[in-house]
Amino acid sequence: MTVDVQGQALSMLSKLAQADWPDRLKLRKPFEKLVYNGSRASFRLAAGRAASKPRQARPAADDLFDLSLSDEQQMLVEMLQGFALEVLRPAAHEADAQARVPAALINQARELGLAHYGVGEAQGGLAGERTVLSNALIAESLAQGDFSLAAALLLPLSAANCIRRWGSSAQQAAWLPAFVSEAGADAFALAVSEPGVLSDPGRPATRARKRGKHYLLDGEKALVLGGLEASRLIVSAQAGDGPGLFIVDATSKGISRRAEPGMGLRACGLARVRLKGVKVPAERRLAAADFDFQAFLDHSALALCALAVGTAQAALDYVTTYCNERQAFGEPISHRQGVAFMVADIAIELDAMRLLLWRACTRAEAGLPFRREAYLARLFCAEKAMKIGSDAVQLLGGHGFTQEHPVERWYRDLRSVAVLAGGLHL
Repeated sequence: MTVDVQGQALSMLSKLAQADWPDRLKLRKPFEKLVYNGSRASFRLAAGRAASKPRQARPAADDLFDLSLSDEQQMLVEMLQGFALEVLRPAAHEADAQARVPAALINQARELGLAHYGVGEAQGGLAGERTVLSNALIAESLAQGDFSLAAALLLPLSAANCIRRWGSSAQQAAWLPAFVSEAGADAFALAVSEPGVLSDPGRPATRARKRGKHYLLDGEKALVLGGLEASRLIVSAQAGDGPGLFIVDATSKGISRRAEPGMGLRACGLARVRLKGVKVPAERRLAAADFDFQAFLDHSALALCALAVGTAQAALDYVTTYCNERQAFGEPISHRQGVAFMVADIAIELDAMRLLLWRACTRAEAGLPFRREAYLARLFCAEKAMKIGSDAVQLLGGHGFTQEHPVERWYRDLRSVAVLAGGLHL
């Protein structure tokens, strides 16, 4: 049966247009613009056929990539940035203090239909063949509001991407339609990081032993985003024929979960998950014909990089305004070279982070090898994100140490880029 993707997109836009919260948050105008352009451009947001068309490239320049965004991608960025600044940022402080995402915020984010961009057209979603960069733009835009809230709200999209990319046709047909249904899918979490010293996500210590038509999972996962509230877990484990991903009911016998409070990412509800003889049907192992566990990790690394870029952009924008308005000795502190040079360094490092991320995403979309590019992006973002967060705190002086300004929270969250693995997926 052929799915009317344009109809699906316009239906989703109509629901947004009828909601009252865009008026309260002054987001009505961007939504009306999306409705108009959606009817004209099928509102694929670079996740459908428009994104699947190859970009015009210079001959004999395979190592170059196009930095221009499509009209749909630009609209996506503008709309989500508005949501991030008007909705996420004001809610971030309380969410950090309460260590949870407000239910009202989850419902508002669901109205945006982000999970649609991880579900293929055959299952009623908006995702085409080339969606990696668009997904990165979604993460980057939301992170300009708050890193932790963005990570929490991207979990449904991450789970849908995992199943669409690494599941068999039967698994996609069975699991993906729920993500675009009226009720939405059960809450998912990706359990990849492990607590062992020098643990390597590419070689999971968690074991999956085949026993007839089932697997038995044993191991422990750490820093699981949304792990306490999740109904289902996508668990990485080492099977007899190599690493694999398993969809596990979070209430299965043998699973125990506990809170694992961290320095940052408090709103995500970090969890430690222990699996002891957990019985998982064999059909719950994601079994795409071209399953590539290293590629799974590389896509996950790009998701963290995108969040880091978005939060670093928020930090740059914030300190630029602060330094231009803060007066000392009769003039803005931005007139001082020590301050101006530090802000300039943040801008330079941020551009480098974004370029490495977009280059890796572009190669992944084109079907080219991108492991090297993903590794470089992750390495650079992990280092520079922490430096940008630290410099932002330094530029605010004593104010940077207080919770009156969001930079201390961004600094805590940005440090997670160096320690997380596989918690999200583009």
